[in-house]
Amino acid sequence: MLTLLTSLALTASVAGCGLLGGDDADARGGGRTFTVAAAGDILMHPQLIDQARKDAERTGKGVAGVDFGPLMAGIKPVISKADLAICHLEPVLGKPKGPFESYPNFLVPPQVATTIKDIGYDTCSTASNHSLDHGYKGVKRTLDTLDAAGVKHTGSFRTQRDSLTPLVMDVNGVKIAQISFAFGFNAHELPANKPWLVNQTDLGRIKAAEQRARKAGAEVVILSLHWGREHHPDPSTPQLKFAREIAQKTGIDLVIGHHAHVVQPMEKVDGTWIAYGLGNQVARHDVPTGLTEEGVIGWFTFTERGGKWEVEPRFEPTLVEIPPDLENAVDGSTVAATADDAKDYRLVDVAAALRDGDLTDKQRARLRLAFKRTEGTLLNRGAAKDGLEALTSLPE
Repeated sequence: MLTLLTSLALTASVAGCGLLGGDDADARGGGRTFTVAAAGDILMHPQLIDQARKDAERTGKGVAGVDFGPLMAGIKPVISKADLAICHLEPVLGKPKGPFESYPNFLVPPQVATTIKDIGYDTCSTASNHSLDHGYKGVKRTLDTLDAAGVKHTGSFRTQRDSLTPLVMDVNGVKIAQISFAFGFNAHELPANKPWLVNQTDLGRIKAAEQRARKAGAEVVILSLHWGREHHPDPSTPQLKFAREIAQKTGIDLVIGHHAHVVQPMEKVDGTWIAYGLGNQVARHDVPTGLTEEGVIGWFTFTERGGKWEVEPRFEPTLVEIPPDLENAVDGSTVAATADDAKDYRLVDVAAALRDGDLTDKQRARLRLAFKRTEGTLLNRGAAKDGLEALTSLPE
């Protein structure tokens, strides 16, 4: 199923996927316009590294026998069509031949940076609770690797000067800034002589970063925010409160959240869209729950009207399909529905797979569950009334 679905996703006509092309802005009475795709945590656990080694043997590609391309190829048709695609890289990147580490101090193959670029991502947020897992050297190596792959980044920095230099990108003639912050760094602390190494969440610091971006010419500012409670689909009370402070006390145009490892709702707060948590883009936790394999690509169309930016939100559910490992599952049935037919780890665009795949009843049921559960979670704070819809409708 997995190889077939990935192949179909890559060859499907993206123009038939719904709103990827968008409506002509002029026809809708708008001015300049651009699209943003943003997705959840990229966190390469050992099983996914093993998969990349297996795929490298098949493809003959990759560096040092590691190729993440087949694992993540299923989302390329969506990500590559956005005018600006934003990823969230949670772990520290190591050396091509390792050694690699998993929780609690992640160190993953740097080959993933090339795959991130190949899929179509333009920039990654790098502020997370794992940013300091390997100190300054880990931060520097991660950013050097992203630079070598041609992927922009923000949230962690090599120098104080870098930390004060906003990331501002020209997208369709619009100056867009990305800023990135994390709530904390697990057992690690910012070094006393490098307090600027990673952005730590604070409303005043966020406001200052936005102001620097505006002074640098940014017309739109997007905040990537590592926050909330792990494995909780509902945003926490501090998340809800902080979202309102951001909406009311800053001029940030969009908030995209990470860290929970499960999908959380989207909500329009005082005119600002908040994606509380986009779940996992790709990960393989020790105990699969079904929810940790589900994620979402947020698709946001910005249109300039009357000197202001209006944001039209859409969503595209994703699923990491996993081979059988029922002895470690919390609920064997949630894994079995996928695992009975899965031979490889693959990241799947759920709607594309349902539309184009030659599926068994069990496969179809699992994919429909992922779509409906993601949709229900995203809408459970009333986002439907403010226009949140699926990018691609659930196929019959």
